[in-house]
Amino acid sequence: MDEEFRSLTDRLGGEAGDTEEFHRLLTTEDDEELAAVLVERERPLWAREVAAFRLGCGGDPRAFEALVLLLNHRDPERCVSAAHALRLLGDPRTPRAAAALATNSLRTAYALHPVRLLTALRAPESVPALVSTLHRLLAPDEAHWRVALACVEGLGSLGDGRARPVLEAALPHPRLGDAAAHALSRLPADRGGPRT
Repeated sequence: MDEEFRSLTDRLGGEAGDTEEFHRLLTTEDDEELAAVLVERERPLWAREVAAFRLGCGGDPRAFEALVLLLNHRDPERCVSAAHALRLLGDPRTPRAAAALATNSLRTAYALHPVRLLTALRAPESVPALVSTLHRLLAPDEAHWRVALACVEGLGSLGDGRARPVLEAALPHPRLGDAAAHALSRLPADRGGPRT
């Protein structure tokens, strides 16, 4: 059993209770049944999450919208599961959606997992979104410094020279400086595109 699926079932087991419906959604091979859960009214969130996760991991694009909503949920564990399924789904809309969530200043508290997903996707939208998000989070007393740190680490991982100015600006930040120095060391010598 996939580790992410095991984590999902352990987490949602308590929320769903040991019900027949819960076990059926975990084991059914009927994608139509899972897809119906996403659109039926008055379905509990745990049921929608199980259905979206299973469909997304199976490459079914009907899971996309539900997974994007879960990626921006206040519960970090739901975000982790959604990001995992979105990576496996491989929908071409995912980078744009993750970038929109990461750069939304009204949802910064929930941007950590969209930022991490953008890093994992290595899409054209990734570097501009991480640069934009980090730039507005560089105040020394920024409450969402963990999101800023994820941006710094992501930009280092992506190795794109366009990140140099914002990473240099992050150097004096007490919580970001070390990570920014490490990220800068991973960039190409010039100020151009990504490492090859």
